[in-house]
Amino acid sequence: MADFVTLHEPMLRLGAFAVTMMVMACWEGAAPRRLRALSRAARWPANIGIVAINTVAVRLLFPAAAVGAALWAAESDIGLFHWAVVPQWAAIGLSVILLDLLIYGQHVMMHKVPLLWRLHRMHHMDRDVDFTTALRFHPVEIILSAGVKFLAVIALGAPAVAVIMFEVILNSSAIFNHGNVRLPVRLDGILRIIVVTPDMHRVHHSARAEETNSNYGFAFAFWDRLFGTYRKSPARGHDAMTLGLPAFRAPGDGRLLSLLLNPLR
Repeated sequence: MADFVTLHEPMLRLGAFAVTMMVMACWEGAAPRRLRALSRAARWPANIGIVAINTVAVRLLFPAAAVGAALWAAESDIGLFHWAVVPQWAAIGLSVILLDLLIYGQHVMMHKVPLLWRLHRMHHMDRDVDFTTALRFHPVEIILSAGVKFLAVIALGAPAVAVIMFEVILNSSAIFNHGNVRLPVRLDGILRIIVVTPDMHRVHHSARAEETNSNYGFAFAFWDRLFGTYRKSPARGHDAMTLGLPAFRAPGDGRLLSLLLNPLR
């Protein structure tokens, strides 16, 4: 089974990505959680253009992807789970959890370190939050993130199947929790014990600084509670809250070239 998953890694990742995107696009179109501040036509070209640039950049610099790092570590017998006597199922489960903790910590650093925030703020400049916002990261941030993830995969000696599982979970979760959709209140409350829901993550995109600096989790919700960064809901409620960054609200700020050059401003 592990060999099958590793062999078909690109197809599995792309398939999960495409299915999640289509589901969220249909859900948002049929029942949006919030009224849009801008039309999709005004936002989507730049967001999708950034995805294309990031995909090319990562594939050029890291052609083997993170699973390649995992396979290399296994062949070289490098990493914690290759040195310790750990059952395969435990190595897989722990790798997924620890890699998600890494993403949480990295996300906090992106907000706390001024130079990194210059890169990350492009993600927060979106005046609406929908599934395309999940893909809107500066190419330099994506490259840095990929490099950190590769080093973590090697240091852990994470099994290749765990890396693929983590990539699918992370990408699908990010697209889901950025969705402009509504879950029943009770269901949302149950789900956010374990996973990040759209209402939980939307708080993180508030224009209020104290709300922006909360709810950093991408896939698993328990890190925010564990480290004291959890906020249940925005002060003004989800319908009245303002999204985006106060300093970047001009029409031209959302154009592709302006977004790419924003860290220099």
